[in-house]
Amino acid sequence: MSFSIRHDRATHRFETQVDGVECELDYTLAAAVMTITHTGVPPAVGGRGVASALVQAAFEAARREGWKVVPACSYAAVWIGRHPEYRALCA
Repeated sequence: MSFSIRHDRATHRFETQVDGVECELDYTLAAAVMTITHTGVPPAVGGRGVASALVQAAFEAARREGWKVVPACSYAAVWIGRHPEYRALCA
């Protein structure tokens, strides 16, 4: 499933809406290191791959920007374990 994900650089957030429900990934950025601090997908739209798409969008943005990533939130930590192709981006 494909989602329209928006990167709001000012608030350090990736966002998407699924069936009118807001989903987000929050991060901090310091010294070219993106730390993923929270991935939020409400139960009403869970199980559709939304969280995975948000984390992938964050890693892709980090790749484009030349940033390293710290997957500090529990979901992002599990996700990187399942996607070894992104491990080189980890700080």
